[in-house]
Formats: sequence, structure tokens, C-alpha cells
Amino acid sequence: VQLVESGGGLVQAGGSLRLSCAASERTFGNYAMGWFRQAPGKEREFVAAISWSGGSTVYADSVKGRFTISRDNAKMTGYLQMNSLKPEDTAVYYCAVHRGLVYSTSVSEYDYWGQGTQVTVSS
Repeated sequence: VQLVESGGGLVQAGGSLRLSCAASERTFGNYAMGWFRQAPGKEREFVAAISWSGGSTVYADSVKGRFTISRDNAKMTGYLQMNSLKPEDTAVYYCAVHRGLVYSTSVSEYDYWGQGTQVTVSS
């Protein structure tokens, strides 16, 4: 499965962005997916994940209440709506697919990754 992220950019603190993750195969709908981010000099960290059906989601504490993960399997696309952005949200954001029905929060359990999209939040 190939994944392509889009929607990143530069935004002021308090603003919003919506990231998209387009998949190349319909098997996308059979797998859980997640969003991760990596800031310069830091390890890649979990942001949010969603089950194959979209019925279950989980978030990192740092984004809970501000970010919303969703998916449209008919369009083979996942989304990350980011509101009330903070400068500490600045990072490259990656979407990933886990070949399982239930989500995972672990980087090592994801099988396919996109190339990433830069999100920069200015203060």
C-alpha cells in the first residue's frame, strides 16, 4: 500500500489544518491506520490511530481534544483534523497503515508509511 500525505503548511498558533492520507489500494479499508509526527532532533511519536472501520480511535495525550482522526474507506483516504494548533505541534507528520483490524500506538507495528508532510506552527 502506498500512502501520500497532503495538507501540511504554515499556520499561526490557534489555527487549524486538515491533513489527508491517500492510499493506493482498496485493502486500505481492511487495515487500521495511524498518524505520527517527528520534530527535528526527536524520535517519531504517536499522534492518533483509528481502527479499520473507524469505530475506534485513540489519541496521544498531547493532542487529545484538539485533533480528530477519521477515514473514508470508499475514498481510500484518512484524515487528521488539527485545531488549536500550538508551536510544539511543529513537525513532519506521517500517516501509516497497520495490517491489523485494531489500531496500534507503536511505530514498530506499522507496515506502510507515507513520505510525510511538514506542519509548522508559528507563535
